[in-house]
Amino acid sequence: MSAERLTIERLGHRGEGVALLGGRRVFVPYALPGETIAAQVDGEQAQLVDIVEASPQRIAPICPHFTDCGGCAVQTLRADAYAAWKRGLVETALSNAGLACAVAPMIDAHGAGRRRVTFHARFDSGMARVGFMAARSHRIVEIDACPLLARELVGALVAARAIAEVLSPRGKPLDIAVTATLGGLDMELRGAGPLDNAETDALIAAAQAHDLARLTNHGRLVALRRAPQIKIGEATLTLPAGAFLQATQRGEEAIAAPVCKATAKARVVADLFCGVGAFALRLAQRAKVNAYDSDRPAIAALRAAAQAAQGLLPLEAIERDLFARPLNASELNGFDAIVFDPPRAGAAAQAAEIARSEIPIVVAVSCNAQSFARDAAVLLKGGYVIREIAPLDQFRYAAHVEIVAVFERESRRRSAKRRLLG
Repeated sequence: MSAERLTIERLGHRGEGVALLGGRRVFVPYALPGETIAAQVDGEQAQLVDIVEASPQRIAPICPHFTDCGGCAVQTLRADAYAAWKRGLVETALSNAGLACAVAPMIDAHGAGRRRVTFHARFDSGMARVGFMAARSHRIVEIDACPLLARELVGALVAARAIAEVLSPRGKPLDIAVTATLGGLDMELRGAGPLDNAETDALIAAAQAHDLARLTNHGRLVALRRAPQIKIGEATLTLPAGAFLQATQRGEEAIAAPVCKATAKARVVADLFCGVGAFALRLAQRAKVNAYDSDRPAIAALRAAAQAAQGLLPLEAIERDLFARPLNASELNGFDAIVFDPPRAGAAAQAAEIARSEIPIVVAVSCNAQSFARDAAVLLKGGYVIREIAPLDQFRYAAHVEIVAVFERESRRRSAKRRLLG
């Protein structure tokens, strides 16, 4: 197959260079806008062979594994152009949904680096290969270190290899999720299945040798040496096994700040899809909060943290599947403000109920620009207006962007304007 000469027009939503060839789009990983390249083309996908004319915005990557490891999509783009691309992901999603909305400049929320990571282990002839997956592949790229991880995760890769070696006789693919906590590394195994006594004893010994705070297997406790706790606002929370957290500490703080600011005058707030309470525990410092999620361990952990914390207003943590049973408009009308932070699929049913409610302030948090745009369109059609949309980048060099948007009832805005005009 001969190489085609292509000109890259833009970056796509996955961070791939987009070119036109014979009137059709071709996606070329690791190529940048404005570059002339040679690439092997296979349908819509292409492989970069050579850079004939490099972009003036091209810089050196920070990691020797870039283009082999699939964790990063865009490392070689100059910082200002990179920030514009991330912001553009949100603008494009809104435009595709038929929405004309101003988007604020991107906020860098990488901070000290990722505080959680998932390594993948695969086994070949009884030997463990541990690292990240190559792009669009199950091939493991073994790494020595990742420059995007917070220093608290130093030692996580070595510990993950030791754990994988214990289970290598099984030969089963294994995911090893590690979170940095105040008590040390919290590790959750997925894919191992039930453990026998010898494996359990060996894993306990490995947890001891590598100073893990806790080791769990599919949520079942294997070893507990110290409580895996984090601080959220003024509260201390013990994490459930494999619990979801924002990728970086700075990311959680940067998202929580506009959430708290937008709801500052609310006396009663609903936190929907609350998880372990990254917003609820902060909001409860000045408002009564009802927090909802279907994750039973997360709700239990949030409830315990709220009960143990000093100085919080009442916080009720409620287990409820908001996809199957969203809060309806009449239930929502009992709150002064709503925060909702659904998974990547968004919250279509819940957004529809919010649109039918009379809640004056709604704050939407999202990790997916497309589902955010869809849910935003529902709220706008229901009579809300967007006060602000802020993109945040805590997944540096990846094609993910966080979004915080503040919606306000149009009737409330008109009333406020009338008061200002006398």
